[in-house]
Amino acid sequence: MTAPLLSIENLRAAYGKIEALKGVDLDIKPGEIVALIGANGAGKSTLMMTIFGKPRAKTGRIVFDGVDITDTPTHQIARMSIAQSPEGRRIFQRMSVAENLQMGADAGNSTDAERAAVLERVLTLFPRLRERYSQRGGTLSGGEQQMLAIGRALMSRPRLLLLDEPSLGLAPLITRQIFEAIRALNKQDGLTVLIVEQNANHALRLAHRGYVLVNGLITMSGSGAELLARPEVRAAYLEGGRKV
Repeated sequence: MTAPLLSIENLRAAYGKIEALKGVDLDIKPGEIVALIGANGAGKSTLMMTIFGKPRAKTGRIVFDGVDITDTPTHQIARMSIAQSPEGRRIFQRMSVAENLQMGADAGNSTDAERAAVLERVLTLFPRLRERYSQRGGTLSGGEQQMLAIGRALMSRPRLLLLDEPSLGLAPLITRQIFEAIRALNKQDGLTVLIVEQNANHALRLAHRGYVLVNGLITMSGSGAELLARPEVRAAYLEGGRKV
């Protein structure tokens, strides 16, 4: 059996006295896309941030590629082949597209040739970034900024990509383009992806497996197709919900 690339065991995390994660167990095998769905406030973004060390786990373990990273400083985690495209994009508004991408490359340990190859891959996946290459990040549309945030994360040549709400606030056409790029990265490049999404329909159709997070606890898991077929998932996250 293939060992998980990422394994999370009985993870608890809190903001002060408010416990956001209450004993989460989750694993991702190499080459998988795993979706994490749940309502606002369920703890999805907290899980993403805890993997990166902010906030720190109160209890439990986070193991990446066989190494316990639970207490590893954030700046070291960023150099361990894990990259994150955070909720809200958080690009550098005053920097150009080129400079934003360079910031992502600086987080990795790549040669000049490797950086050039990854840059070309990013610009091929997101042609709009090639067109806007010299523009400041703050002048881009919301969809272009999301492409830039993902592209910046890819520049470090990660083995595991964490995507937090990549479709938030985007038009349906742009959302489809971004999800198609994620699928291509997984199929063609073998990239392992953990995606947090409120758009359960898109996320579960994209994912090999999924987890449902409710009030800091995993309540369901299964293949993307299995979760899409569950009446309780459809009632809570699909029927009458946001679809694109």
